Amino acid sequence: MPIRFFNSMGNRKEVFKPLEAGEVKMYNCGLTVYDYPHVGNLRAYTFADTLRRWLEYRGFKVRQVMNFTDVGHISGDELVASAGSIDRMEKAAKREHKSVWEIAQFYINQAMENYRKMNFLEPEVRPRATDHIKEMIEIIEGLIKKGYAYVANGSVYYDISKFKDYGKLSGNTLEQLKAGAGGRVEENPDKKNPFDFALWINDPQHIMKWESPWSEGYPGWHIECSAMSRKYLGDTLDIHTGAVDNKFPHHECEIAQSEAFTGKTFCRYWMHLEFLMVNGQKMSKSLGNFYTLADLEKKGFSATGFRYLLLSAHYRSQFNLSDESLKAAHKTLESVYDFIRRVKEIKEGAYNNELSEKMEEMKTKFEEAMDDDLNSPLALSAMFEFIHGVNKAIDENKIGEKNAREIYDLFLKLDTALGLRIKENSEAEKIPEEIKALAEKREKLRKEKKFKEADEIRSQLSEKGWILEDKDGGVRVRRK
Repeated sequence: MPIRFFNSMGNRKEVFKPLEAGEVKMYNCGLTVYDYPHVGNLRAYTFADTLRRWLEYRGFKVRQVMNFTDVGHISGDELVASAGSIDRMEKAAKREHKSVWEIAQFYINQAMENYRKMNFLEPEVRPRATDHIKEMIEIIEGLIKKGYAYVANGSVYYDISKFKDYGKLSGNTLEQLKAGAGGRVEENPDKKNPFDFALWINDPQHIMKWESPWSEGYPGWHIECSAMSRKYLGDTLDIHTGAVDNKFPHHECEIAQSEAFTGKTFCRYWMHLEFLMVNGQKMSKSLGNFYTLADLEKKGFSATGFRYLLLSAHYRSQFNLSDESLKAAHKTLESVYDFIRRVKEIKEGAYNNELSEKMEEMKTKFEEAMDDDLNSPLALSAMFEFIHGVNKAIDENKIGEKNAREIYDLFLKLDTALGLRIKENSEAEKIPEEIKALAEKREKLRKEKKFKEADEIRSQLSEKGWILEDKDGGVRVRRK
């Protein structure tokens, strides 16, 4: 079965075939480093990481580039912004009494720590916008020369009336923008058209400035990603990801400036994920539902548990985050770890051919689900159906040591796509001596038929966070 992805360019599923056989060039819109990553950001990067993992699982070499935006990302309408707009980096610098450079480095460090906890694979490159001013200027000069951009009072704007395909991704053509504006667009006398977007901004008040042929200024947001993706991946990308709110204006503007400059298709597959909701509402600091990974950890939730929760919903569906959903996710993930621990404990028994066939069926269902637009919920469903069957076989002593080894190896392979740290978290638990002694004492009491005293010890162990599972071959002690 071929891999099929939903391509936002055309709004349909398409068979995925990279430009170069065996190699995928993927660009992910990265974090603007003026604050801690929030859980919505982490959903976007979990999606990008899972996409890369699945492509690699299927044998592709993935050249992944994910940037850090450390200048020029402004508050408000990104399409019509110009000199005088409030830069989020500057706002953060004033808030924290630091330089913009210190702000950028601090929040890059914080982001990297989050990414390690979330078990994201490291991209080939994590470029910073401020390191690529030269490449941005090169594209802007080319656009001016070709008649797609113009200079006005030291700023440079892209003339969207010159790019006939503007709106082909989002549907926001120039005609529709004009029809829907209703007088709400702030007039800028430097622009030929109110919807022209800034490539270079001349703003003497802006802290971060660079020399250019037009003024000492700074780049617009959209040109940054075009320059960085082109430098590391070339003129045409296979996949570009981002949240649905990146589709317009950011990705639409990337297409316009990149394709006008190179004359080539900028990206072949656009993949956008839906918003993460918190307690049924869009996340907002004013609503008090704005969460970072540290906030989840303070509530007792782990990064890996959060990752599992994100995988339990399809990336193109809105997803609601709540304490209840996090608790359920952690409980379910722990059941996976416990299942693998049970499997690893099997050291004897005849080979079960039927169980082997079930394992192959599960693997096929899992792979078909992931091949179908990265349907991780369906893939996980197939996995849990299999776990249920194997647990039953273990209870009935119908599983052999070879079956157990095969199951363990398969789950480690599937986890290369899921990133749930199954191997590390399913290691045999170190049981404290105090707990071992209580479990042994209980066994002795049971053999002596002192069931009341034995039950009291079970309750003590439960209060200490340990569970006893009585088996034909003895008792199994595990953490709750």
